[in-house]
Amino acid sequence: MFTGIIEELGVIQGIKRGGEWMVLTIGASIVLKDVQLGDSIAVNGVCLTVTSFSSREFTVDVMPETFHKTSLSDIQVGSKVNLERAMAAGGRFGGHFVSGHVDGTGKIVSKTSYGNAVLFEIKAPEQLLHYMIPKGSVTIDGISLTILDVSSDRFSVSIIPHTLEMTILQHKGMGATVNLECDMIGKYIEKFITTRKPTSKLTEAFLSEHGFM
Repeated sequence: MFTGIIEELGVIQGIKRGGEWMVLTIGASIVLKDVQLGDSIAVNGVCLTVTSFSSREFTVDVMPETFHKTSLSDIQVGSKVNLERAMAAGGRFGGHFVSGHVDGTGKIVSKTSYGNAVLFEIKAPEQLLHYMIPKGSVTIDGISLTILDVSSDRFSVSIIPHTLEMTILQHKGMGATVNLECDMIGKYIEKFITTRKPTSKLTEAFLSEHGFM
């Protein structure tokens, strides 16, 4: 489990490709301070398992499912990536619940200055937009962000200077692909409502009464 608060920018040091799978070697420092074999680290929002590490880098496997569903298939040596360690028990929770299981990808269609921030519009598949609402949460390349608006084929977010400086969004422009993870709470609520048994007490009225809708 992650929070969507990026800890540092890593750099892809090496890529071993084997058809629809990859082994990535990633240079880092902060996320390696207490790393252990088998730990989870989110790389551009993708939960990956540490398979080896040194004081300056670590390796992770990218399986075919991840290769096809995320932007990691386009990664190159020298590319910068967002990194976040799994949330520690008792740590501060600065973002929202992020699983690191990417739902799909979107494309940046505009990037414009908006006061002291930068407004991004991202085109996304309809099945992902279904779970997005204004003022709701979304994860873009592992970054926990608040949605400004949602339309039939895109959504928008406003990025403050600090977030731009600390993440790879500063390097991404129009046409760039980003990993998207929708808020898991919305997906669970929909699942419970659509598959609930007739005797279940979990109804739309119950959820509305208790502030979930």
